[in-house]
Amino acid sequence: MDLRIFTEPQQGATYDTLLTVAKATEELGFDAFFRSDHYLRMGSVDGLPGPTDAWITLAGLARETKRIRLGTLMTAGTFRLPGVLAIQVAQVDQMSGGRVELGLGAGWFEEEHKAYGIPFPKEKFARLEEQLEIVTGLWSTELGKTFDFHGTYYDLTDSPALPKPAQEKIPVLVGGHGATRTPRLAAKYADEFNIPFASVEDSERQFGRVRAAAEEAGRSGDDLTYSNALVVCVGRDDQEVARRAAAIGRQPDELKLNGLAGSPAEVVDKIGRYAEVGASRIYLQILDLDDLDHLELISSQVQSQLS
Repeated sequence: MDLRIFTEPQQGATYDTLLTVAKATEELGFDAFFRSDHYLRMGSVDGLPGPTDAWITLAGLARETKRIRLGTLMTAGTFRLPGVLAIQVAQVDQMSGGRVELGLGAGWFEEEHKAYGIPFPKEKFARLEEQLEIVTGLWSTELGKTFDFHGTYYDLTDSPALPKPAQEKIPVLVGGHGATRTPRLAAKYADEFNIPFASVEDSERQFGRVRAAAEEAGRSGDDLTYSNALVVCVGRDDQEVARRAAAIGRQPDELKLNGLAGSPAEVVDKIGRYAEVGASRIYLQILDLDDLDHLELISSQVQSQLS
């Protein structure tokens, strides 16, 4: 079971804070550092000092880390033109020596689009499909050849399809809860399917849909990695769990129901239940980025039991 650290910087984090967490992620033996791609805080937090851009952040971290994978859950398809996104991600992959992964989604948070003047189209899912075809097509075009795409929303003519990533193939993540179109899209374009904040039972159903879609598309269901994103709150005792839950404005019982919370043994047991339904990777949503002791505890008493 791979454990990855997943952050939500729009809730309030500087680049220096993210760098500190990324370096801890690397030093403590976690597999990857991922971040959300949002420009507006959610809920009652103030979000200070303001948002950081996902791919600018990852570019910086690419030069200041050595081992961990770096990526997004999920880059919003509404934020960047697909040709520009392909260039950005390929460049960050080069800067990292081939450690980047791209999670790409349709975009959903209308308020942040209004706040920063970003168009919020109605037909987001159809655009996402074209974006996936363009980004992966640009990266896979042979050197010396050009890439053309003529779709409903995007039109590319004689693109040199440069630059190329450092990796032969950047892993692409597709995720979500949709019962029909999402599995089909994952089966066609994804290396990994991620379901965010879902129960074991819902995860099992969705993984099954993706496997079926992959088989229908002529792929083995085992070609994809299956993963969950879950909030985490671990403590050595009930008091420590309660303290960490209060720090992120949540209740321990709710976190135990909807995430990975409790003692290390409780969290290991619940991760095992996700593994039983097909998950081989967990993105641990860390909401208190100043609590590095939390990461150390997860590394020493949870991750160590899953290695």
